[in-house]
Amino acid sequence: MSPLVLSGIIFVLVLGGIFLGAALRNALPEHHLSKDSQDVVRLGAGLIATIGALVLGLLLAAAKTSFDTKSGQVKQITADVILLDNLLAQYGPEALPIRKQMRASIGPFVDRLWHEKETKQGAPFEPTAAGEQAYLAIQALSPKSDLQRSLQARAIQTSTDLAQTRLLLFVESDNLIPVPFLAILVFWLIIIFASFSLFSSLNATVFTFLSLFALSASCAIFLILELSEPFSGLMSVSSGPLRNALLPL
Repeated sequence: MSPLVLSGIIFVLVLGGIFLGAALRNALPEHHLSKDSQDVVRLGAGLIATIGALVLGLLLAAAKTSFDTKSGQVKQITADVILLDNLLAQYGPEALPIRKQMRASIGPFVDRLWHEKETKQGAPFEPTAAGEQAYLAIQALSPKSDLQRSLQARAIQTSTDLAQTRLLLFVESDNLIPVPFLAILVFWLIIIFASFSLFSSLNATVFTFLSLFALSASCAIFLILELSEPFSGLMSVSSGPLRNALLPL
């Protein structure tokens, strides 16, 4: 389920909490709505609201950190690809076939990297044939001078770093909110908004502002869900820089 759809469902559930509070207000006896009862309910709702705000803030910070980490790893892969191509260009015409192979494989590599996160979690990692061939081709170069030996060593190290970053990006699972955790958070929001309409008449002004508050809470959850999926959705990491990293020969 997409973050937008899930956030919309949460918004509807929170709105249901508003109507639940209004229904209880009409159903409960008058002595249940006394000043003492209002104080107790408001204190409890304030406690839950404080806990919910802390949890939302921590989740948003964690999701943003995870998003920035994955974005940084993609930038590191892009930089390694550019550096590797420059090293091979300095090596000489012997490395030209490897550079051509890199340009031919960069598109499928990006497509696989972006679509990999949408596949079933727990699938084993499968190295690409083009990546393996390029790495072996760099190893098979026969340097004829100290400069070429140095460039080959740096190219091998860069390709190794690129592979390590690629593996790190693969093994890191998305920072998705567990379903029970999300259900409890939504339950808290329903209680909070039910308490808002429990002791006040639900006129147009009150309902409008409560709806805006519910929308704001749903938007916070939407941001968390979006940031937890950095390779899809409205806030996904752009594949353009990596796809266009290498200029045509």
